[in-house]
Order: sequence, then structure tokens, then C-alpha cells
Amino acid sequence: MSTKITPLSGFPELLPEQRVVEQDVVDLLRSTFELHGFAGIETRAVEPLEQLLTKGETSKEVYVLRRLQEQESGKDAGLGLHFDLTVPFARYVVENAGKLDFPFRRFQIQKVWRGERPQDGRYREFTQADIDVVGRDVLPVHHDVEVARVMLDALRRIEFLPGFRLQVNNRKVLEGYFRGLGLDDATTTLAMTAVDRLDKQPVEAVAAMLVEAGLDTELAHRCLAIAEICTPDSSFVERVRALGVEHPLLDEGLVELAAVVDGCASLVGPTVDVVADLKIARGLDYYTGTVFETRMRGHEALGSICSGGRYDALATDGRTTYPGVGISLGVSRVLVPLLNRGDLVADRKVPSAVLVAVTDEESRGRSDLVAASLRARGVPCEVAATAAKFGKQIRYAERRGIPYVWFEHDDEGTTTHQVKDIRSGEQHDADPDTWTPPAADLRPQVLIKEQPQ
Repeated sequence: MSTKITPLSGFPELLPEQRVVEQDVVDLLRSTFELHGFAGIETRAVEPLEQLLTKGETSKEVYVLRRLQEQESGKDAGLGLHFDLTVPFARYVVENAGKLDFPFRRFQIQKVWRGERPQDGRYREFTQADIDVVGRDVLPVHHDVEVARVMLDALRRIEFLPGFRLQVNNRKVLEGYFRGLGLDDATTTLAMTAVDRLDKQPVEAVAAMLVEAGLDTELAHRCLAIAEICTPDSSFVERVRALGVEHPLLDEGLVELAAVVDGCASLVGPTVDVVADLKIARGLDYYTGTVFETRMRGHEALGSICSGGRYDALATDGRTTYPGVGISLGVSRVLVPLLNRGDLVADRKVPSAVLVAVTDEESRGRSDLVAASLRARGVPCEVAATAAKFGKQIRYAERRGIPYVWFEHDDEGTTTHQVKDIRSGEQHDADPDTWTPPAADLRPQVLIKEQPQ
């Protein structure tokens, strides 16, 4: 009796031609991160719940690990799947501090899990790509510039993706501004939370929330005035000064934010924008300075697809603190919606560039030798599954997008080889020990669906 399989929402699975696209992105990210000297690591999938639940408002998002036959006091009790890569990385740094050289620069491309309501761009299991720089006791602000530049460099190398807008702010700017207005600790935290909602709620609704919390109408609107500032350069400094608020923390934040915006200016181009957006606050409460969010052009409804910031106190062993700054790209968040809509796909379903035809089963061994010779020089290939008529073998290659079919002919004891480009129909003699397809055919290529005008 057959059983109907119901798809499980929030856990995306990719077809082979979609997986090629994802793997291309991962390879480009990894190679770019390594070009900038970042070392790759992988951390375990689980962390103690007490570690996860004290790192921001995330308790409702954590998947708890439990064994089916577990007793109450089982060894797996109190473990949860990590919801990001920053918290486990902070633990990793503290645990391995004696073996690491600081500043420690790492990249990590790995699965994470969140108990969110599945929707376009938000999944319960997804891949993230993180870069971070961590210091011992101190970490100069130029590393904030560095991680932003490295991620922008990686994104602009992925030519088949739409353009990006990196939005940068600094929590010291917001906190210093609110304290300069005379807000106490609790109200400053409330104002930071309110500003972070401006992407989803109108200004008047957020102002009303502040009034309900006890601020008068004028003060509520003064709190939100800073959030209206958004500039493509460091001119935001003058606009903040024009608001007439002074505080040492505000001064410090403005200097740091200007350094990041100016430091990224040389990467601005056709596919990359960088703006100082003073309404960006980020939800996780471990950020202490620079914060990043990134939108993808034409897909702004997905929200931020690449975010992060400075965390000065997340990693500590009680004696030494390891301040860090990082930025994280939601690989699945970027790709899965594009793949599901067919905007991106690979030009073939298999890595094979060549199908080696089989004349008959008795000659399969010779076809295997041809394939071995091609593979020895890095040409991906496969041998036909059956010794069907050549027309059927060609159609087999066509269905999978394999561009070339290799034929061996035995004419009165003389063996000749020919290769056919089944896209153009051209066929010519070839030597399996020397022939190589054009570079563009060696690996599957990503195709971009043309958008209607």
C-alpha cells in the first residue's frame, strides 16, 4: 500500500540543478573569504540551552535535542540546536583560546535551525555563511570595516545574483543620542527597540508606542528624528549634529560609523550600495557598536539577507574578554526563493561534461578506459548506462544537459574516436588523452531567467 508523502515546510531541499547554484555560491564565498586570509572552521550543531537562551530574545526559536529513549537525567538533556553561528563561535573561541592566535579571523558555512513560522525567505533549517574577527581584550574598529569589505567583495563576485544594499549603523549613535535626550536605561532600551521596528511599522505607530510608555509626544518624535537620517556617505554626521543633541557615546559612535561608511566607499558600484541608515538597530541584544543589514535589490520583501555587527562582551571566560565583529549571509534566504521561482537554475542536472557512448556491452570496458583518461585530466564524464542505439544515448545526454557525447569506432582493427557537441551537431575526431572541452563546459553554468520588461 502506497503512502503519500507530505512535504515538510521550512526545511528546503534542492533538485540537482538547484544544488549546483547553491554550491557555486558557497564555493565563491569560501574562495573570497580565503583570499582575505580567513580560516574555515565548523562547530558542533548543539549548544547547552543555558548558553543559547542568554544570548538575546531567542528562546522561542530554539529546537531542543531529545533522544527517544532518554531518561530524565540523560546526557543529552539541556541541549538545543544552534539558531545562528555567532553564539557557538563565541563558545568555540573561549574553549580554544589557548590554541588560537589573535586577532582570530574565521569563516564558517554551516546549517542552523530556528523554530520560526516558515515563509518566503524564512526557514526552520537553512545555511548561513559567517565571517568574524575576534580579538583578546581589545579589537580596533578597523576590523568593523574589514568584515564589511570582505562580505561586499564576496557578494559582488556572485554575478548571477541581483545587487545589494548594505545598511550600516552603530548602536552607540542611537544609545548616545537617546541618553543625550535625557532618557534613562530602561527608556533608552525601549527607544532602541522602537527604532528597530520602523522597517515594519509606520512612524506614527512607533511614536504612539513611545508615548504609551510614558514619553511626551514631542520627546517621542525627537527620539525618532534620528531614524530619518540615511546617507550614502559620512554626511550623516552633520545631520545628526543639526539635531542639537550631545553625548560622549554619540560622538564615539559617529566616528566609528563614519569610518565604516568611508572605508567601504571604494566597493560601491553597479551591484553594491552602502548607506548609513540610522534606523538600523538589530534585534539581538549582544551587539554593542557597528550593526549591519543588507537588502537584495528587487527582493526587499525578504528583509535583511545579510546582517551582523560588533559584540564586545559575548565571548568571555570571566577573566579575559574576546570582543568580536562579524557579518552573516543567509545563503538559503537569498537562494531558495530565487530557485523556487525559477529565476536561477543550472544548465545541466549532472556535473558530467561528456557522456561516453557504449557500442555494445562487450566493448563497455573500452568506454570505461576512455572515461578514465578524460577524468585523469579533470573532465567530468560518465559512461552510458545501456548500450542502446546512439540516438537514444544522445537523448539521454540531452535530458541531463550533458553537452558532449563521445563515440569509439572500430573499423577493421583500427580504433578511432569522435566527440559530438549535441547542441550544435558538430562532430570531429578527438584523442581521449589530449581532448578537453572549452572551459565554460567543464562545469555546469548558472542561468539567469530573463525578467519581463
